[in-house]
Amino acid sequence: MLETSARLLRLLALLQAHRYWSGTDLADRLGVSPRTVRRDVDKLRGLGYPIDATGGVGGGYQLGAGASLPPLLLDDEEAVAVAVGLRTAAGGAITGIAETSVRALAKLDQVLPARLRYQVGTLSSALVIMPAAGPTVDPSVLTAIASAVRDRERLRFDYVSDDGTASARDVEPYRLVSGGRRWYLFAWDMGRSDWRTFRADRLGLRVPRGPRFEGRALPDEDVARYLAASMTAGRYRYQAVLTMHGPADEVAGEVPPTLGVVEPVDERTCTLRIGSDSLDHLAVWVAAFGFDFDVREPPELVEHLRTLTARLQRAAWPAP
Repeated sequence: MLETSARLLRLLALLQAHRYWSGTDLADRLGVSPRTVRRDVDKLRGLGYPIDATGGVGGGYQLGAGASLPPLLLDDEEAVAVAVGLRTAAGGAITGIAETSVRALAKLDQVLPARLRYQVGTLSSALVIMPAAGPTVDPSVLTAIASAVRDRERLRFDYVSDDGTASARDVEPYRLVSGGRRWYLFAWDMGRSDWRTFRADRLGLRVPRGPRFEGRALPDEDVARYLAASMTAGRYRYQAVLTMHGPADEVAGEVPPTLGVVEPVDERTCTLRIGSDSLDHLAVWVAAFGFDFDVREPPELVEHLRTLTARLQRAAWPAP
């Protein structure tokens, strides 16, 4: 039988690994009696771990939320993932995340076994983080949005649109979406009776939050795909539809999801939907993706490609 201290650590690891355990399952895992499990649970409670218990048939234990964060037990893969994630967060788009990540990483590095410290060091030595450009988001804003999504509570906030127009919004929040170095709130706008997407760095939350709401059906179960389509085409002056002569997965590897939406046609071709307010931008983008393509829409893009081709030809082969 395991020594008591080692068994307590094993019990804590099990409780942290799954949300709920029956007393019988825990006893079987630890090789002890249900009575010993009850005593060990009481010992963990005495150390400050909030463990909820349900009695009777089918009763069991789960780790609850406490007043402070208790020590966590991580396996090797989890520890490496957390360490690398903290290092990556230093270049994130969240205000103050770099300093916080460094503090947490310093604590983790101090207790990492040598073999894991070597793995993290190897990954970090090859990792280059581009600093975030543009405005960042306060972590408290993201937390408040995520909480409202979870609890199905309406959000009220002041918002500044792309053109600088300020407005007050009342929405039902459904998803918090990370796209590149931007965070977006996907919500049902009560005032406009339609789905809307808001940049998190452009909104100022009002307190308190609104009343609870009943969930409504999403316009698409794949919210990421829906947002990519609406953000890359519908909002721009020019909306291009092209047939790309390349497999969808290869084309998608060249087209950022915030720039265009790729839809497979067959094994060798796919459709690319992409938008911009500039024909110059569209022409340069599609030519730089590295695939042959046919323009289906708009006709203005075809004419612009001819103009751009002539311009490039003059630059490559100047007249004597």
